[in-house]
Amino acid sequence: MKQMMKQIGLALGILLWVGGATATAAETAKPVNSLVKKDAIQLINIAGKQRMLSQRIAKDYLYLGKNIAADKARKELKASLTEFRKNLKKIDVMVNDPEIKNLLAFVKMSLNELEATVQKPFSLDNAQLVLDLSESMLEGSQYVVDSLKKLANIKESKVVAISGKQRMLAQRIAKYYIAYQAGIKDKNTVDQMKAAVAEFDKNLKFLMHNKDNTATINQKLAKVESLWKIVYKFYLNIEKGGLPFIVYTTTNNITDEMDAVTKLYVELYK
Repeated sequence: MKQMMKQIGLALGILLWVGGATATAAETAKPVNSLVKKDAIQLINIAGKQRMLSQRIAKDYLYLGKNIAADKARKELKASLTEFRKNLKKIDVMVNDPEIKNLLAFVKMSLNELEATVQKPFSLDNAQLVLDLSESMLEGSQYVVDSLKKLANIKESKVVAISGKQRMLAQRIAKYYIAYQAGIKDKNTVDQMKAAVAEFDKNLKFLMHNKDNTATINQKLAKVESLWKIVYKFYLNIEKGGLPFIVYTTTNNITDEMDAVTKLYVELYK
C-alpha cells in the first residue's frame, strides 16, 4: 500500500510539474517548425533505440535481483543507463520544439527515479516500480519518435519502423520473462510477455518476406530466425520458467542482429 501511494504521489507530482513546464516552455522556447532531414533521421534512430534501452535497463535490474548472469547484467545496466542519458541530452540539444522538450523533461525525470531505484537492494516493490518507470520511458520515447517524424515531415519506411521495434521487443520479452521468475506473477506480466512474443514473431515473418532485402539482410534475418525457432516455445512457457540464462543470451543476440539489420534498412530506404 505504501508503495502504491508513493507511485500515485509521484504520478500526480509529475503531471503537475509537466503541466507547469508546458506553459513555461511555450512562453520561452523558440518553436522549430522544421528540422534538417539528415539530422532528423539521426535523431529518430537515436530516439528509437531509447525504447530498447528502457526495456534493457529494467531487465538487467531484475536479472541482478535474481543473481542470474549477474556480471553481464551489471555491466550492461551501467552501460545502458549511460547511453540512455547521453542520447537524451543529444536529442534535447538538437531539438528546440517546446512539446518535444517537455516530453524529454518527463523522460528525464523517470530516468532519474529509475536510476535511484536500481541502486537500491532488490525487492518486489522496487522491481514493480522499475517496471512501471520503464513503461513510462518507453511510452515517452515512442512519443518523441513520432513527434520528430512529424516535425521533420518524414514518412518513415514501414520496414525500417518494424525492424527498429524488434530491438525493443526482444528486450521486452526478456524483461517480462524474468519479472515473472522474480515473483511478479500477475496476469499483466504474462499477457505483456506473450503479446511481445506474438508481435515479434509476426514482424519477423514480415521482414523475411520483404522483396527489397539484400543478401546481407537476408543472412542476418536467417540467423535471427534460427535463434527464434529454438527459444520461441521457451518464451511462451513463461509460467514454467527454468531457462532465464538462455532467455538472457538469446534476446541479447537477437537485439544485436536486429540493430544491425535496422541500420542496413535505413541505408536501403534513405
